[in-house]
Amino acid sequence: MIFAAGIGTRLKPITDSMPKALVKVGGQPLIYHVIMKLRAAGFERVVVNVHHFADQIITYLAENDNFGLDIRISDERERLLETGGGIKKALALFDAGSQILIHNVDILSNVDLSAFYEVAGDNDATLLVSRRKTKRYLLFDETVRLRGWTNVETGEVIMDCERGAIRRDELDMLAFSGIHVVSPSVFSCFEEMPERFGIMEFYLKWCGKFRFQGYLKDDLKMIDVGKLDMLDQAEKFVAGS
Repeated sequence: MIFAAGIGTRLKPITDSMPKALVKVGGQPLIYHVIMKLRAAGFERVVVNVHHFADQIITYLAENDNFGLDIRISDERERLLETGGGIKKALALFDAGSQILIHNVDILSNVDLSAFYEVAGDNDATLLVSRRKTKRYLLFDETVRLRGWTNVETGEVIMDCERGAIRRDELDMLAFSGIHVVSPSVFSCFEEMPERFGIMEFYLKWCGKFRFQGYLKDDLKMIDVGKLDMLDQAEKFVAGS
């Protein structure tokens, strides 16, 4: 699944007239780069959620014959559902027995998506993480299992309520990449969530019951093309890949 519904506020004024997914890097829209990476990894069915300038994305995909893939649209034009709600709405478009790889449209990386999908194995969810500097971190125990979340700027901490004895200083802070795999074992849990919610809210609610595993890629190279000042870096990244 490609998250392409976002308004792209941090990319204004470009996104005043187009969706973030169609902002060009290296001469091609961001969504092109993600689709090509998924196709190269062997994925055949891709669900794209849309909201902001949805028709432009739908037209772009149609004009390119869906790049030879089975591309399905999860339409959020009536209401933007955030990352968790977006997955919940789109579940019916997937094979109920298969894991779903989820990829933000504004992420460029050197990750082997096929290998990452295989690594997910029997985990209930697998989150690609790294040691990059950020404001918000996921907290993992010694087995790299998700146990909480923190915002180092505000001091806010959310811990796994079923492991109350664990201390914050016993956990490792790692940054989420916007690439993850969700297993069918937790699909039913989405029904217990509201229509609109963030995926981190979901992971933190259920991490005490299910195995949400971090996958630490030490040589991760990643560009989050969410801000205007990242476009130059993204151009260099694409040129060098």
